Amino acid sequence: MIDTLDIKITQTATSRIDEVDFSNLSFGKTFSDHMFVADYEDGEWKNFQIVPYGDMSFSPAMSVLHYGQAFFEGLKAYKHADGSVALFRPYKNADRFNRSAVRLCSPELPRDIFVQSIAALVDLDKAWIPKSAGDSLYIRPFMFSTDPYLGVSPSKTYKFIVLTCPVGSYFSKPLNVKIETKYSRSSEGGFGFAKAAGNYAGSLLPAQEALKEGYDQLIWTDGKDHAYIEELGAANVIFVIDGVLVTPSTRDTILEGITRDTILTLARNWDMPVEERRVSVKEVIETLKEGKMTEAFGVGTAATITPIASISLNGEKYNLPEQGPADFSKKALKTLNEIRYGHTADKFDWNYTV
Repeated sequence: MIDTLDIKITQTATSRIDEVDFSNLSFGKTFSDHMFVADYEDGEWKNFQIVPYGDMSFSPAMSVLHYGQAFFEGLKAYKHADGSVALFRPYKNADRFNRSAVRLCSPELPRDIFVQSIAALVDLDKAWIPKSAGDSLYIRPFMFSTDPYLGVSPSKTYKFIVLTCPVGSYFSKPLNVKIETKYSRSSEGGFGFAKAAGNYAGSLLPAQEALKEGYDQLIWTDGKDHAYIEELGAANVIFVIDGVLVTPSTRDTILEGITRDTILTLARNWDMPVEERRVSVKEVIETLKEGKMTEAFGVGTAATITPIASISLNGEKYNLPEQGPADFSKKALKTLNEIRYGHTADKFDWNYTV
């Protein structure tokens, strides 16, 4: 346990906040004034700093550029109704960050360093947190290897950096999605469960092809037979089938989403039946045809809860019912927002006050 992290703070001479149109935020394109930076050297984390956001200089032989030891997290900070600022479930992100670190042969970051570094950065740039309903401050902690060495072995040095961005909604409308049966996002024994940069690099071509075909997102399937549903391109996926909340069980090919866990916790608290299990492509299509699937939606930090309007397989499109305020996803989003923005009591202890 670290009582207080010793962070050297160098503030920017001139804030850029007045240049930002907070009524028209594009996701991930506007960065706050400062960033957190730390180094891993000689077997320990050191040089904790908050510095002005800006370009950095690196060796072209830096190992991450050649061998891909890079991973990240995503979480958000919210302005509460009483004016306070809170991070949402940051220790869950810290735990997942370290699972990624272990899989990518990188040093773990103590949980308190992870959370305190983020809290200090958010506190310094709290004026950047949007005030409009549905908006938030997106936080991107990431780690990468820095040895200037062209040998295939784990680096001995690393950087940990945190960036923040004021953001609006990631998706602006219900999604038309395609079940992917050609490409694979991950395979058993791989690192699909980690937020590794390489997972996302490999998804770009299939996603671009889907966009050209008129789809908003892919639903990934297992890499062996393409017979089982895994996750959306930018979120976990949840279905409501015959009044039961059904979602693929997490495994080494599926990211263990924090928003996913949050939604399942809410469902169980409301005594709604929940099933975490393998979900076959066949089951999804049959329940759509039979009208048994009443809702499908993506859940993630960026996506929050985004409804799915249609699911397509091999060019055949199946529409879902239009969502109303009484549907589970709408009720869950309303409750989640009330907790995240401090409009109701946080009985789950999810908010971390900065």
